Amino acid sequence: MSPSDPREPVVTGTGPTGHAPREPDQTGPAATAVSRPRGASAAALLGSELTVLFRRRRTWAMLAALAAIPVLIAIAVRLTSSPVTPGRGPAFLDRITQNGLFVAITALIVSIPLFLPLTVGVVAGDTVAGEANLGTLRYLLVAPAGRVRLLLVKYAGAAAFCVAATLTVAVSGALIGAALFPVGPVTLLSGDTIGVGESVLRSLLIAAYVTVSLLGLSAIGLFISTLTEVPVGAMAATIVLSVTAQVLDALPQLDWLHPWLFSHYWLDFADLLRQPIDWTSFGANALLQGGYILVFGALAYGRFVTKDILS
Repeated sequence: MSPSDPREPVVTGTGPTGHAPREPDQTGPAATAVSRPRGASAAALLGSELTVLFRRRRTWAMLAALAAIPVLIAIAVRLTSSPVTPGRGPAFLDRITQNGLFVAITALIVSIPLFLPLTVGVVAGDTVAGEANLGTLRYLLVAPAGRVRLLLVKYAGAAAFCVAATLTVAVSGALIGAALFPVGPVTLLSGDTIGVGESVLRSLLIAAYVTVSLLGLSAIGLFISTLTEVPVGAMAATIVLSVTAQVLDALPQLDWLHPWLFSHYWLDFADLLRQPIDWTSFGANALLQGGYILVFGALAYGRFVTKDILS
């Protein structure tokens, strides 16, 4: 192995010539992995994980793609000469011309079935498998970071991306909606009218609902990531499971299974657009996602603590 090979152990002491042997190159991903956990607290390790995640060009490319979704929707509606027919297209699409705040909500509805799960699947599938593929996983476990702490930090990083991805869609939609369409009081599904400030708050609540919806998928991706050293395979498997769950949820013959599918409540945030707010769907969704986090978190723990990182 070459001196820069991250799999080569660091040799200390004096060589046969009386000179200290040259240490491996400290400028690669292995050096980053070594420096991250040494003497670091959980907060420092998490900060380092988030720094690595949000410095990647891939992460910013995915966020840029998500931000483009509401922009494309708003421009398409703006350039359309005839009004959008109610009931056609995504929900609330016909209300965009009346109030630009609906761009964010429509964009979230469009993004939930495919785009958001796709990006979350990429990040979650890369959590452990990516480190194993680079050969840096063993370096992360040299210091007293511990496997359990590292696993928690990896999941926290994936959860942070869920927040960033959802907010990207919501904020981009609000900005382009305000730029291209009038903004004013919003009429809720219950018929009540609320001001702009409360409307923005409702949009943030919907973004929070969507974020919670993606946490179960992140736990599944984390577990799959512990099963392989091929990150692309873990990403693909996570995304395929997301699509499969939605297909199963659309089959009426499987009504008994629907409440157990992690995607079942993804679009049930309409109660947040009523007065007063009904938190039933939010609570049911949070309980379901919490169950997936516990089950697949336990599976990921069982796999990761017995994983041979030296193979």
